[in-house]
Amino acid sequence: MNGDADAMGGDADAMGGDADAMGGDAYVVGVDFGTLSARALVVRVSDGAEAGTAVSEYAHGVIDRSLAGHGELPPDWALQDPGDYTAALREAVPAAVRNAGVDPAQVIGIATDFTASTCLPVLADGTPLCQLPGLAARPHAYPKLWKHHAAQPHADRINAVAHDRAEKWIGRYGGKISSEWQFAKALQLLDEDPGLYQRADRWIEAADWIIWQLCGTETRNACTAGYKGIYQDGGYPSREYLAALDPRFASFAESKLAGPVSPLGALAGGLTPAAAAACGLPAGIAVAVGNVDAHVTVPAAGPVAPGKMVAIMGTSTCHVMNGAGLAEVPGMCGVVDGGIVAGLWGYEAGQSGVGDIFAWFTANGVPGEFAAAARRRGVSLQQLLDEQAGALPAGSHGLIALDWEGGNRSVLVDGRLSGAIVGLTLATTAPEIYRALLESTAFGTRMITDTFRASGVPVTELVVAGGLIKSAPLMQIYADVTRRPLSVIGSGQGPALGSAIHAAVAAGAYPDVPAAAAVMGREDRDVYRPDPARADIYDELYAEYVRLHDYFGRGTNEVMYRLRAIRDRAWEARGR
Repeated sequence: MNGDADAMGGDADAMGGDADAMGGDAYVVGVDFGTLSARALVVRVSDGAEAGTAVSEYAHGVIDRSLAGHGELPPDWALQDPGDYTAALREAVPAAVRNAGVDPAQVIGIATDFTASTCLPVLADGTPLCQLPGLAARPHAYPKLWKHHAAQPHADRINAVAHDRAEKWIGRYGGKISSEWQFAKALQLLDEDPGLYQRADRWIEAADWIIWQLCGTETRNACTAGYKGIYQDGGYPSREYLAALDPRFASFAESKLAGPVSPLGALAGGLTPAAAAACGLPAGIAVAVGNVDAHVTVPAAGPVAPGKMVAIMGTSTCHVMNGAGLAEVPGMCGVVDGGIVAGLWGYEAGQSGVGDIFAWFTANGVPGEFAAAARRRGVSLQQLLDEQAGALPAGSHGLIALDWEGGNRSVLVDGRLSGAIVGLTLATTAPEIYRALLESTAFGTRMITDTFRASGVPVTELVVAGGLIKSAPLMQIYADVTRRPLSVIGSGQGPALGSAIHAAVAAGAYPDVPAAAAVMGREDRDVYRPDPARADIYDELYAEYVRLHDYFGRGTNEVMYRLRAIRDRAWEARGR
């Protein structure tokens, strides 16, 4: 086990828990590991009622500026401390059970979801390398968070070699593997710290690592393996392909990713006695295989059907949808057989920055008088901006923005791209800029849905979930820009509820995920409807967005690359 072995180790008992709790009083726990915190949710199995919740903030948050003992990190790095993950289990799960007011003996299962691709190097017993003596100051020993984009050159190599060799799997990822995914980050580790690469027995998604800590068994889930690990048609890329990337990388899949890939909703094992003590739950209860925060949310939105796209909107946005068949969509994150639910092809696309963009502007681009006004009213600065931006007529600010402050995940798949705002004048105000940023993310979503439609994968319904659904102005902008009614997931904790649904299946309370979703999931239909007059204006603005999108993103003008190169040289010179 890891460095928290005393708290979360041991061998799994046989499946336990209160057998009588399998009736209407049975509960499950879903734990959603986000970017800055983890949330535990206690859910009643019989109807999906949410009984209690608790949040644990990560003590180290996102490590993207400096690392203790190492100093300043290069640009585009984003790490985390795995000790924050296990601490969250110890804090949030018992607190959620107390908040629910249920007897822990009534809990029959637990499941988790994670941001992805968040992956880490570990020993054969699961110990993260960053927890070993003498390695705490080595950046590559830590988990690389999903928003770690420093592996872009390695992703470029992965893609070029795949196309040169006509690898059949590359088309299932829209023609490009992202710098955010497993293979690019592992190749960066090999290139930049080969000693640590050799020391790592396993390269594992945090989604699977946390399950290891709960049940004592190493597993790989079909979702992260398929979307983030290039696992297609029962296998990873060939040894010959990996050797073409780097001879030292030839055995990567067979050695560091080795192990069976488990279907979603399957039983990973029983909760170990030590993990049970840490979480305040009965030993031996069901632990479901891991999952990704976006994909696990689909069942939380109620009945599962092809064409029903769920957009999970938080710091980034993931667009996930089931389809009845296989198609290749340019710039998507992947299409995986059983990647969301068994028996359907799961599609994923996404935007690297959404809530992160709004938070960036709120922290860096707003005059002080707005903060003072927010304090006087007793609201957050972001809420004040939401209100003022939402009151502006569509098109009145004369601006258009590109939503690439965190790079572009879909459909360009390029972490080197950056944001832009066009149309600024000396009369432009902060709320106007903020509205343009809100609109830019809606334009990015429309680009994704239009690309799916053009590829023969129709989006028949759009459901929104995640923390940003609290912003009514943002939701209305999305409805107007996409010309679609927006349904809203019937839970403020979509990923945690989705995990709880998978826990119920793993515990045997339902035969499969769709059956559980039909009972435990829910959505509010067509909460936001497009306004035709505003939609007409947004059609004009979207046309301008597309022109800028293609001009900067498809090679006409590579100024964003050149600016990044100048920045990187300046950073390197400062370090010498």
